[in-house]
Amino acid sequence: MCTIVNVHALKFWTRLLRLACLLLPIAAWAGRPVQVYETDIKGPPSAAALQDALKRVLVRATGRGEAAADPALSAIVADAAHYMQTTRPAPDGGTHVVFDAATLTSAINAAGRSTWDNNRPFTLVVLSPPLTGSAADGARRELDAAAEARGLPISLVPLPLVDASGTELGRNALLAAAQQLGGDALLIGRSDSGGSNNTWQWTLYTSFVSQNWSGGLTAGLNGAVDALARVQDVSEPQAEMVVQVQVDGVTALADYAQVGRLLQGAPGVRSVDVVEASGTMVTFSVRVRGGSPALDRALAASGHFASGAPGGSRLQYTYRP
Repeated sequence: MCTIVNVHALKFWTRLLRLACLLLPIAAWAGRPVQVYETDIKGPPSAAALQDALKRVLVRATGRGEAAADPALSAIVADAAHYMQTTRPAPDGGTHVVFDAATLTSAINAAGRSTWDNNRPFTLVVLSPPLTGSAADGARRELDAAAEARGLPISLVPLPLVDASGTELGRNALLAAAQQLGGDALLIGRSDSGGSNNTWQWTLYTSFVSQNWSGGLTAGLNGAVDALARVQDVSEPQAEMVVQVQVDGVTALADYAQVGRLLQGAPGVRSVDVVEASGTMVTFSVRVRGGSPALDRALAASGHFASGAPGGSRLQYTYRP
């Protein structure tokens, strides 16, 4: 719930906090839920089919493309039937299998591997120059198949990469455009040959990581997942905790909106509430997987938060636009 603690707060903050009641909490900012532990198999759930299905689930659950062949997870694969929770007929005549998420997550952690949060960044994919006709349809199918295999929600969209004068847009402008379309991350593939040689120069933009690499369409998607999953790369389970975050340097409504987006978009964040505002200082209550250490790592990586003096149970920062 949003409350104004100081009754003598400036009119600006009064208006701001009233807006905050409408804007926060917005759990959807922290990605979109993915059905990580469910998959379809052909025919009945035989031992071999369940093992193949579990390999695909392990890739999505861990965020690691090599998980299916990881020796540390081989015992889990061998006992696939133990982790099967329910089955039901699939529309194509096969079987839809649901694995026990809690039991499987515990087993993955016990094997020394981490799991990627089920709320994944909704990633907008932009190809430049944009493909048309059958080439565009083929690219969309290839990207969708790779995204489904890795457990990343995506959409291939036409998004301008230059302004009205033809100047290349910077990272912040591109992210702002992606956020207006509901995206949490932006994956751009550029090719001088329009992808005819199946090689693209890829750039991933989020509020917390930027990375470049080259390769085909599948390599672009896989590279994005590798980068996004590493943000939450931990080797033990993470409980959800409520963290008090105090941010100074919030001098305008635009600053407040950006700080709110950054907090909501941090990996593992479930909700954000405004607690108090005074002058240029805003205090937020953030529910986040992994508590203060996880949130501090993510905010430090964004480049927009400079750590302040130790605040006891609070994280303290100065906002950098």
